[in-house]
Amino acid sequence: MTESKRILADVLLRPVITEKATALMEQRKYVFEVLPTATKPLIQAAVEEMFRVRVTSVNTLKLPRKQRRVGRFVGYRTRPKRAIVTLAEGDSITLFPDT
Repeated sequence: MTESKRILADVLLRPVITEKATALMEQRKYVFEVLPTATKPLIQAAVEEMFRVRVTSVNTLKLPRKQRRVGRFVGYRTRPKRAIVTLAEGDSITLFPDT
């Protein structure tokens, strides 16, 4: 992939730390919130570049939009996009470093 390192660094917004996402880490699957316009090859390249691991598959999902009310006005929050990244055997990402 010929993407610049700056673009790849902006693709991953934050790791998702929930009970379900933490349980997936035992299966070498990591969940990240990504840009809504990010594609699977771009997400794969970003994870491989940032964490120096090999990615075997990327699954993406768009969460449903949520309603937001301010007084009598009703609107919607933006729809986040998440990526579930499966790593190759023997690779792992340290999200909680020992201090």
